[in-house]
Formats: sequence, structure tokens, C-alpha cells
Amino acid sequence: MEHPFFAFLFRMKYINRWGLMKNTVSENIEEHSLEVAVLAHALALIGREIYSRDIDAERVACLALYHDAPEIITGDLPTPVKYYSEKMRDVYREVEQDSVEKLLRMLPEELAPAYRACLTGEENEAELYRYVKAADKLAAYIKCLEELKAGNREFHRAALSNREALDRLELPELTYFCEHFLGSFELTLDEMDLK
Repeated sequence: MEHPFFAFLFRMKYINRWGLMKNTVSENIEEHSLEVAVLAHALALIGREIYSRDIDAERVACLALYHDAPEIITGDLPTPVKYYSEKMRDVYREVEQDSVEKLLRMLPEELAPAYRACLTGEENEAELYRYVKAADKLAAYIKCLEELKAGNREFHRAALSNREALDRLELPELTYFCEHFLGSFELTLDEMDLK
């Protein structure tokens, strides 16, 4: 019996983000998921190495890799629609949960529990999801910076909104990342020190 789980995952490249915005460079959820995984892993490593937290950085990266997988089925709902009201958020959360179940049914029974843990996390992993959420917002903010750097003012308000959301997270690892790494995203290649 053929199982289409991975074929579906590989369709992430066809789901574009920022659907209501004019983009100088389009972004899909496959690219976004990789960026979120890299950033979440970095935040977790900062937590472990700089702040001496007991964090499984590899597990954080795994959760981040799959954080938007349900959007293969639902598509990427624009933020103003997704967060229009509490009722809309609840309905969308239910649709996402249904999407996870559909994806899991695309696997052999023996693998479904392991992938459920990747797609939904375990009950005791709320702390790890803080890093995924922070990385998700950080990736969105970096996208805004890149668009603004390219002269696309369409992302001005999104940049302000995402920066405010980052500041509200009050995560020391995120503050560290912003202080040590974020500014370089506004540089040109020639301005980066490649020595």
C-alpha cells in the first residue's frame, strides 16, 4: 500500500505566504518552515549555551520543521482573516487539528504516533513551543526587513506589528539573538564581513 504523507509534505513549496501582500520575493511554507527551524534551533542553543537552560535544541528544531504542515491542506490563511475574531481563531484551530489527523492517516500505523509527536508536540512541550513561536515571529519580521530593504513599503506596517509581537514575547534568548544577529539582515552582501 502506498502512503502519500511525504508526497503531501513535499507540496509545501506550492503554498505561498503573505497572500494579501505584494512581495518582491515570494515565500512558501516550505522555505518558511526551514527558516523557522533554523531560528528555533538557534534560540534553543542560545538558551542552552548562554543561559544554561536544559533545552533539547534538536527537538525544538523538529517541532519547528512541522509547525505549518497542516497548511498543506488548509493553505496559508492571511493573518487578518485568521485572527479576525475569537470565533475565527477557534474554528481555524479545529480545521488545523483535522488537517493533522488527515496527514497522520497518510502514514503506516506504526509511524503515525511518532509523526503525531512531530506535528502536535507532547503535552509537556509548551516550553519548547515558546521557541517555535518566537522563531515563527522572528522569521516573519526578517521577511519584512528583507522586503523593506528591497524598497517594498508594503511591509512597513507588518514590520512594526511583528517587531511589537517579538518585544511582547519577553524571551531572553530572542533578545540575545536580536542584539547579536538581527542587524546583519539589513546589510547588503558587500557590507557583511566575509574575511
